Amino acid sequence: MQRNVTKAIFPVAGLGTRFLPATKSIPKEILTLVDRPLIQYAIDEARDAGIEEFIFVTSRGKGALEDYFDHSHELQNSLEKSGKKDLLKILEATNMDSGAIAYLRQHKALGLGHAVWCARRLIGDEPFAVILTDDVIAADKPCLQQMVEAYQETGGCMVAAMEVPMEKTSSYGVLDVSEDMGSIVRTRGMVEKPKKEDAPSNLAVIGRYILTPQIMENLHNQAPGAGGEIQLTDAIAQEIREGRDVFGFRFRGQRFDCGTKAGFLQATVSFGLARPDLRDEFAQFIADVTMLQNAAE
Repeated sequence: MQRNVTKAIFPVAGLGTRFLPATKSIPKEILTLVDRPLIQYAIDEARDAGIEEFIFVTSRGKGALEDYFDHSHELQNSLEKSGKKDLLKILEATNMDSGAIAYLRQHKALGLGHAVWCARRLIGDEPFAVILTDDVIAADKPCLQQMVEAYQETGGCMVAAMEVPMEKTSSYGVLDVSEDMGSIVRTRGMVEKPKKEDAPSNLAVIGRYILTPQIMENLHNQAPGAGGEIQLTDAIAQEIREGRDVFGFRFRGQRFDCGTKAGFLQATVSFGLARPDLRDEFAQFIADVTMLQNAAE
């Protein structure tokens, strides 16, 4: 039996420049998908997977992100006095217990691997998860929960993976598969953003990881990689080279890249249509817009 995964790192130090000017004054992770900020989707997924300690690696200008998880006593009292129990329940779901969240600063933008390494003292000798909030995953069973259940059987390191068209492999880290067991694959290598003709497979890594504490040691001793940054992919690949297990996990669900404007809009449509209180009116609006566009053509 593997040790339980109870800690998760959320690297949220990025500037979110793709979403300027909105991100000039608010963190990208607070941008709202329907009526919940991106960070709330990530927190809810982590909670469902059994995560108890939430470690945010932030940077200057992320104060609004910290405030979001604080208790808003004035708003809570107002809702209680108004008898708005449904809204009060929604509000309470955003609160975090004292001590459940830790905030660390990444003072220099040295890459995802460096951001993860910043949390090393809080991780200690335990396995941990990493969640990239840009990747929002719609699934009946949350993606990280699926991974935690699989990890209990496999141990080692595990990365979430999905199949992409070969022409898009240059946008991802890609797995070199040594054994395909269905939802779980054993890897013999990882290639960062390969050209289509050089890609070992079309199985791409996306923003969910379960990692052993050895990864922190790898990151500590690692030289800068692509772009002069400390790459998390390189630290995971070192595990493979040294004969330790790294698995890819084909999760069940649909992933949206909310780090891009197109992906954010696609997620908005999908999540909006999935909401019973919005579905009919929203679907009719989309149908009307589509009809008008077809008529114009």
